[in-house]
Amino acid sequence: MNPLLIISVALIAALILLSLSIRVVTQYEKGVLFRLGRVIAVRDPGLRFIIPLIDKLRKVSMRIVTMPIQSQGIITRDNVSVDISAVAYFRVVDAEKSVVAIENVRAAIDQIAQTTLRKVVGQHTLDQTLAETDAINADIRQILDTTTLEWGVEVTLVELKDIQLPETMKRAMARQAEAEREKRAKIIAAEGESRAAAALGEASDIMVTHPIALQLRNLQTLVELGVDKNTTVVFPAPLMSAIGDIGAFFAREATAAAVATSAPQTPPVSAQASNGTAATAAPC
Repeated sequence: MNPLLIISVALIAALILLSLSIRVVTQYEKGVLFRLGRVIAVRDPGLRFIIPLIDKLRKVSMRIVTMPIQSQGIITRDNVSVDISAVAYFRVVDAEKSVVAIENVRAAIDQIAQTTLRKVVGQHTLDQTLAETDAINADIRQILDTTTLEWGVEVTLVELKDIQLPETMKRAMARQAEAEREKRAKIIAAEGESRAAAALGEASDIMVTHPIALQLRNLQTLVELGVDKNTTVVFPAPLMSAIGDIGAFFAREATAAAVATSAPQTPPVSAQASNGTAATAAPC
C-alpha cells in the first residue's frame, strides 16, 4: 500500500477529528458540556475542545432578551374590558439550569408572562390600571421572578406597552374630563369675582375717604379713551353725588325763600328819624 496515501488519509482523518473537537464560545455565551448525556461542566467564553461523538457542547446566550407580550383581553375588577400589551426583558443567570430544568426558556416565559399579566391587571380597577402602571409592572416582575429563577432566568424589567379601551369608555372618560375642566373653570371664575369684589370694596372705601381719588380716576379714564381717538367721549360722572348736590342746592334755596317771606316788614330807619325831627320842630 502506498505510504503517501496512508499518510494523506491519516491527515484528513486528523483534520476531521480536530474540526469536530474544536468549539468557540463567544463573549456573551456560556457552554454547557454534556458527556454521554450528563452535564460535566460549564465552559466560559473562548476556544474549547471536546471529545467528538462523546461530548456535546450546548451554547447559551447570557444577553438580555427583549420579549413582547402579545395583547391580552382582560376584564378589570370594575368589569371593564381592556386590551393590554406589554414587553418583558430577561436574561439567563444560570446556564446549566436554563438547559436542564426547562426545554424552551423563551416559550415558557412568554406563556407565564401572559397569564401573569391577565391575573395582575384583573385585580385592579380601570383607574388603578391607568394610574398605577409602575406598581403593576413591579407585581408582574415579582411573580415572574419567583417562577423563572428555578429555570436559571432572571426577569429584569416588565413594562405595560399599550392599553386599548372600548370606544364607549373613551367617550365616557372624555365627558368626565370635560365636566372636571368646567368645574375648575367655574371655581376659578368664582374666585376671581370674589377677589375683584373685595378689591372694588377696598377701592370704594378709599374713594369715600378721599373724594379727590374719584376725580383722578375720571381723568385717567379720559386719558385711556383719548388713546383710541374716539369721536365720542363718555365722561363718567359721580351720578349719585351729583343728584345729592342738586337736592341740597334746591333745599338751601327753598329755606332761604321761606325765611325771606316770614320776616316782619319794618320801615326804614332814615324815615323814622326824619319824622321825629319834624315833630319836634313844630312846637317851636
